[in-house]
Amino acid sequence: MKHEQQEGQVEDSVENTGENSVENGVQDAPVEQEVLEEVALERTPEEILADENAELRDRLMRAMAEAENQRKRGERDRRDAEIYGGRKLARDLLSVYDNMNRALGLITDEQRANNKGLIDGIELTRRELVKTLANHKIVPVMPQIGDPFDPENHEAMYNAPVPDVAKDCIAQVLSEGFMIADKLLRPAQVGVSSGLVISDE
Repeated sequence: MKHEQQEGQVEDSVENTGENSVENGVQDAPVEQEVLEEVALERTPEEILADENAELRDRLMRAMAEAENQRKRGERDRRDAEIYGGRKLARDLLSVYDNMNRALGLITDEQRANNKGLIDGIELTRRELVKTLANHKIVPVMPQIGDPFDPENHEAMYNAPVPDVAKDCIAQVLSEGFMIADKLLRPAQVGVSSGLVISDE
């Protein structure tokens, strides 16, 4: 009886050992896979340094490109400020130019003969003002009668039928326009023909 119990214990021990071996084999398989993956992912120091070098080079190139863009923007802003920074003052001076033109336009031949020195002085001042404006890239733009009306560069002060002037064309120039460099400073004030002539009949 005692011998049978010992044989049973031995068999149970063998069975348990087998079961544990199977279980250990199943459990160990994922562990072995992870170890293999870690070994495969290991890189040499040279590879690591090469990757770091590539990353640093990319950062350097990006920083250099950004610095160049900022330099170009700074130059453009400085140039624009130099050219267009005085637009408000220039517009104010244009009213002085307009008033001088109006005053000279009202002078009669008799007044010119009697006040030649004064009138010559006014005309000289006007020429000097035009020259000063031109030095700052501010130049007049004088449209001609019969030119097509351009809303980008002209300001219509009236629209009326005018003989011999086609519809939507300039019939009268009331004041000159001005450009500052390549931008419009002030549109020319014009009268526009409606193209309809009213008959007296």
